[in-house]
Amino acid sequence: QVQLVESGGGLVQAGDSLRLSCAASGRTFNHYAMGWFRQAPGKEREFVAAIGWNGASTYYASSVKGRFTISRDNALNTVYLQMNSLKPEDTAVYYCNADEYRFRGPITIATHTFGSWGQGTQVTVSS
Repeated sequence: QVQLVESGGGLVQAGDSLRLSCAASGRTFNHYAMGWFRQAPGKEREFVAAIGWNGASTYYASSVKGRFTISRDNALNTVYLQMNSLKPEDTAVYYCNADEYRFRGPITIATHTFGSWGQGTQVTVSS
């Protein structure tokens, strides 16, 4: 699997914006769907957003739809999560991961069970 490193988190106030980055090293993740997930303290990890292998299709959890935007730049081997209008309930550690099969859309990745995760990046939103 590709090594993925998340960055861009921080401490912000409600209503602020953050842009998270997921950078890959080693093997490129071109042709693979990518997803963002998050885990709040005491909660299970949950799906946030996904983008299809060619970047043409996206899929979002209802809790972030209209506020978050996932995108990818294959030339930089990076996936982004633009988070606007942040709420305290968005507070969590955010992780990214790649689909195990090529040429798929973004929906399947939402419920896929991943074998490994990176360190993630902490997002804390105060009220």
